[in-house]
Parts: sequence; structure tokens; C-alpha cells
Amino acid sequence: MRYLFQVEGFAARFVARHLFSLAMTKDLKDRIEVARGLKKADLVLKGGQLVNVFSGEIHHTDVAVYRGRIAGLGNYDAEKVIDLSSKFILPGFIDSHVHLESAMLTPAEFAKAALPHGTTAVVADPHEIANVLGTKGLRYILKASEGLPLDFYFMLPSCVPATSLETSGARLKAPDLLPFLKEKRVLGLAEMMNYPGVLAGEPDTLSKLKRFGHTPIDGHAPGLAGKDLSAYIGAGITSDHECVIAEEAAEKVRLGMTIFIREGSAAKNLEALLPALTPANSRFFCFATDDLQPKDLKAGSINRLVQKAVRLGLAPVTAVQMATINPAQHFGLRGSGAVLPGYDADLVVVKDLSDFIVEKVFKRGVLVADNGGVLYPDRRLSHAAAKNTVRTGPLGLDDIRIKARSAQARIIELVPGQIVTRQAILPVPARDGYVVSDPERDILKLFVIERHRATGNIGRGLVKGFGLRSGALAGTVAHDSHNLIVVGVDDEDILTAIREIKRLHGGLVVVNNKKVMAALPLPVAGLMSDRDLDSVVKGMTETLDAAQQLGVRIEQPFSTLSFLALPVIPELKLTDKGLVDVNTFAFVDLFV
Repeated sequence: MRYLFQVEGFAARFVARHLFSLAMTKDLKDRIEVARGLKKADLVLKGGQLVNVFSGEIHHTDVAVYRGRIAGLGNYDAEKVIDLSSKFILPGFIDSHVHLESAMLTPAEFAKAALPHGTTAVVADPHEIANVLGTKGLRYILKASEGLPLDFYFMLPSCVPATSLETSGARLKAPDLLPFLKEKRVLGLAEMMNYPGVLAGEPDTLSKLKRFGHTPIDGHAPGLAGKDLSAYIGAGITSDHECVIAEEAAEKVRLGMTIFIREGSAAKNLEALLPALTPANSRFFCFATDDLQPKDLKAGSINRLVQKAVRLGLAPVTAVQMATINPAQHFGLRGSGAVLPGYDADLVVVKDLSDFIVEKVFKRGVLVADNGGVLYPDRRLSHAAAKNTVRTGPLGLDDIRIKARSAQARIIELVPGQIVTRQAILPVPARDGYVVSDPERDILKLFVIERHRATGNIGRGLVKGFGLRSGALAGTVAHDSHNLIVVGVDDEDILTAIREIKRLHGGLVVVNNKKVMAALPLPVAGLMSDRDLDSVVKGMTETLDAAQQLGVRIEQPFSTLSFLALPVIPELKLTDKGLVDVNTFAFVDLFV
């Protein structure tokens, strides 16, 4: 009987494959007939000017679409005709490197936000959710992003955890990642931040490089040059998005890298890097947003980078190539990045090649966005697999007290406009043997609380530069391990903020006088909202306004707060395991 079932199963699979093959053959035959003018197209975009990313020309032509692909360019009959006279037709934009979690949106809501700006594909690094949920997070993000009218491709996170100086929600080694290469939308290995590990030949790092050597491997090597850069590139790493000066980008291209020019919410490198481009090397440059906050995503995506590059003097066709065919060819995305026969009909219509204001967006020949609005139904998906990730155990006032063991302490001092910090050694006030915040001198208590496994780890420190006069700020967005981080003046407010974060299952909160002034719930892995873009922008605006009411004088206090827990950015940082001197990569005592 078992043998009979096996035979019947094989027969069913054989028939299914045969039918699928016949359907594909017929589809190809029909498309050939449409291209030859023997059969009507589904859609013709008539009278537009095509930006041809292969020939480098801008020329008048009609574009014929059949079953989601470009059938041909020229004069065609179709079931439906859209007049685009005086408009420009471009390929859909591709974001070469982005962290979806930075927008605090689920993939479905990210798509609704990005599509109206002409972005039809992104290459995402799910590094943040992987640090919280490991392979469970990767499975969630793949499931949540499938079947949407924006293509989500993924590079697998290479550094989970980023360091051993903090507690992450997971640890991913090469064997954990390799099964995901079977997924069609998984392209390779994401940014290899551990370039010291590459150069030192660390076994786990080399294992990942070796096993992913047949795929694209993204780099992350700020300032690396000379022989060390040659060694890093020679290990199989194919791109970098961390360049900040033109000379650095030029050297990396010269040695074989593709450069993703980054222009996000925090890091803005476009103007500095454009001088590195030449007509001979421009095909090895792409655009990336890396980290876009909700308000910035609402204003634009890759289209803003194209617009800015052209405003700074880059030829419009070159800018479009960098946003389309260049990333498509770098990542091996066949059928993407051009408006040419056989390519997917992912199209963007703009009024001119200076402002690049997007009017229409087509995904595989279907109009999905028109004048800023999306034209497809909402997709509902359960986020249960990525919820309930804030696990700290019970906490009381005793847990957030800092026993004064000296009159002086190491204090994390903010550098305005930077994510780097300085170490300051200053006298600290104490009362009844315990350190207290000193808002007059802008010295505040800072805590990082492990929230993945309820280990009870609490890092205790002090920070200078927030300007907070009263109350507390807290969040579960804290790079890279995303533990709970809180800064405050009053212990009761600090504890209230922690408890509110736990109640929300993650998010950003502002507390004063033991009352919650504002909150942005982020229940999906403690990183993303389960609501739409407008709701997230509103919540973020309210939390920022509340923080300013309490005296905060920095523009993005929650972003600044999130990087205080990242022990790879100099000079002094705090993790759930303690205070870290990043220059020596070692723990140091709070007190001197």
C-alpha cells in the first residue's frame, strides 16, 4: 500500500510539473507573438519618453506589456492603452540595502509607504529582528513579506550577535543560516560588520564567508584601506555602504567592490561620494537608504536620492541606472532593473527628470500606485510569531539604584549630531550612599536591561548631553541586541517607563511624574508597529514632542538613546553586561 501511495505521489508531481512546463511554454509563445505584433498586448503605455538604462538614451517609444512582462517597444495594439505623452518612463527603483525595522513598519505597511515613491524592490538585511528572534524572526519576515506588490529580497545577517559584550536574543552560525538559501528571495550574506574577525581569520567568520562564497556578500568596513582592504575584499566581500569620503569609495571600486551610496535618516553620504563617480565606473555604484525613519519614508525613498544626485550635477540617466539596473545586475536579479523586452513590467512614471516626482507605479504591469495613493487591497497577517518578546522578570526600585563606590565616575558624553560618544570622568552626586541624577549638570542615570531571556542582567551607567530636566525616556530599540534601554532623572519615573514598555510588549515611551506622557507601541519584536505609517508617524511625533517638553535638546533622542548600547562605536557605551570601553573592547568599572 505504501508503495502504491509513493507511485501515485510521484505521478501527481510528474503531471503537475508537466502542466506547469506546458503553461510556461504557451506563455512564452504568446509573448513572442505579442512582440511580433501578431497578438494584442494587455497594456500599452503610449507616447512616453523611455529612460533606457542599457543604451543610456532617452527616446520616445510606446511600451507594450503582456502578462506582467515587457513584450516590446514601439507601435502595438492592446486591450488597454494609457496615454503618457510628455511623461518619462523609468524602471522601478531598487533599494540596495535597507533595514525594514528602522521604519518601524511591518513589510506590508512598508510596501504601502515605499511603492508610491517608485520603489518596487528592496534588498533588506533583517539584522535587527534576527538579533531578537533568530531564525524564528527570519521565518517571520519572509512570511510577512511574500506576495506583496513590492519585491522583498533578503541578505542573511552575518553578525548575530554583533559582539560578545551584550546579550542578544539569538546566536546564528553558518549552519543556522544555510537552510534559508533555499528561499528564492534570499540572495546572500548581509553586511560583514566584523571586519576585524575577517582579518584575524576567526573560524566562525571564515566559515560563513566560505559557505556563502557563491553568493553576493555585503560589506561593512568604514575606513578600511590598503592591504587590509585587499584582504577583506579577497575574502569574497562584494559591496560596501559605509564610505564617507570620495577617496575611500574610489579605492574600494578600484579593488572590485560595488559601492552603495547611502542617504538615510542619520547617515547622509551622497554629496561627499559623488566626486568618486566617473563615466567608466558609475555602473559599480548604487543607492541605498540603510535606515529610514517613518517620517522620512513618508517623504520619499530612493526617488529622493536620485533627485538629489541630479541636483548635485549627476546626469539623470546615470542616476536612474544607479537606482535600477546597477543593483539588479549586482545581485543577479534577472528580469529586473530595465524597461526592455523580457523584463518584468515594474515601471515608474515621472513628470520630469529633475524633481523625479512619481506619478504612477506599475508592478508587473498592474497599476499599484497613482499620485501618492496605493491601489491594492490591504493584506492581513498575524504577527503572533514575532510578539511577546519583552521578558525581563520583575523589577523594583532596588534594581535601578546605583551604589556610590567613589566620588567620581566614567560618564558617557554625547557628541552633538554623532553616534560616537566621549568618555568623561566627573564627580557624581550621591544621596544616602546611592548615585542620583543631576539635571543641573545634565548628568542622568542610564540603564540597559536584558529583555530576551529574563537573565536579570542590568547595565548601570551615567550619560551627559540629553538635557532632560525631569522624567524618563525608554525604548526597546537599542542597537544591536535591542535590549530595553532607559534614561531618566527620577527613579520612580524610570521604573514607570520600564513597566510601560513591558505592558506594551515593546516600544518608545516618555514618562513624567509617574505618568505616561506619550508612547509608540512596537509590539512586533519590540521593533515594529502593527499599525500603518500615519499612525507610526503620529506616535513618533508625540513622543518627540513630549521629550522636548521635558527639556531634551537633541533632535532625535530615541535614535541617540538606541546607539548608546552599541559597543562597536567608540568611545564609551553601555550594554546589559556593563560599561564598555570600545577603544579597548573591554568592560570598565563605572567608578574611578
